[in-house]
Amino acid sequence: MLEHTGNDGGTVGEREARIDRPLTIALVMDTIGNKGNGTSNSALQYAHELERQGHHVRLVGIGAPEYPARVSRVPLVSWVAAKQQMQFAEPSETLFRAAFRGVDVVHIYLPFRFGRHAARAARAMGIPVTAGFHLQPENVTYSAGPLRHVPGMSDFLYWLFKAWLYGGIGHIHTPTEMIAGQLRAHGYKAKLHVISNGYTSRFTPKTQRAAGEPAPVPFRIVASGRLTHEKDHITLIKAIARCRHAKDIELTICGTGPLQRYLRLRAKMLLNRPASIGFHRNDDMPALLRSCDLFVHPSIVDIESLSVIEGMASGLVPVIASSELSAAGQFALLDESLFPVRDAAALARRIDWWIDHPDELAEWGARYAAHTKEYYSVEASVAKFVDMEREAIADA
Repeated sequence: MLEHTGNDGGTVGEREARIDRPLTIALVMDTIGNKGNGTSNSALQYAHELERQGHHVRLVGIGAPEYPARVSRVPLVSWVAAKQQMQFAEPSETLFRAAFRGVDVVHIYLPFRFGRHAARAARAMGIPVTAGFHLQPENVTYSAGPLRHVPGMSDFLYWLFKAWLYGGIGHIHTPTEMIAGQLRAHGYKAKLHVISNGYTSRFTPKTQRAAGEPAPVPFRIVASGRLTHEKDHITLIKAIARCRHAKDIELTICGTGPLQRYLRLRAKMLLNRPASIGFHRNDDMPALLRSCDLFVHPSIVDIESLSVIEGMASGLVPVIASSELSAAGQFALLDESLFPVRDAAALARRIDWWIDHPDELAEWGARYAAHTKEYYSVEASVAKFVDMEREAIADA
């Protein structure tokens, strides 16, 4: 029987022989060398852990060390994306052929033009393609201002992403069951692999205060995420202003985005203590998180939220908005870690409760750290990711 031979992917028999050996995987994302946004961080974390586990990784995108892409300028859209540490890459057949020659599988992170062209190039070379669903359509609509009020816009984007890329992919990585459910509801037929993005071992638990010690002054609250409407940091600022302990609270919000000036202005108007709102290097985040006392995540829209996982791994109790468009609420281990989305008064009560109960704060901080280490380590996530890639290779 004749075996199918791709241009560079080898025969079916050769691919099957490679399945049980260390894999060579191309990870394709528009902005892959920028540690300023969550998806880039996740891609780099996976790349490092894949290499540690004995596999070979080729990063392809803007900022990649060996296979860098050029920047594509999209009027207005690029300006908005740049404020969220994101750029669009220019497709290049020459780049793709060089990067994909000899790889076992190509994994696409985003459904934009760069990823779509990469998928076509890989298929032309006879190489299996998988994809990750890391961009929630609601993130796009919230960033687009009035568009989020257009009926059916999110449904349209789920359809568009499927038409652009995911409809032709057999295996899709989804970080949470919540987004997997959304894809099933919107007619995605691929096999969905629910795998956390995971956190790295750099995030270690803080030393908890001894029983009987009062809450510290200042009491340091930290939040992390893009400074955009859907992350709803304004609710956190309003909540702190309403707290009984408002004069003792110091706020840090880590992130960049179009609302930075607005949030700084409102924090200056409403809060007793100066707030720090802006970009923090990812390398500095472990020490920063360990220096804080409570992690608050008011986001309305989230596929997973790596920042919450990192906060918990650092020994911080999270207080998370309960939203039907956010999967972050899955991390809550008790009711005091949840509040109704957009409800500043309810969030203020949660913050005051944790300040009033320092022993419980220390106890649950340690519990969250242990729970996170058991279920959300990047080592376990990458092992599952490799299983998905092997399955895709076997199916090709």
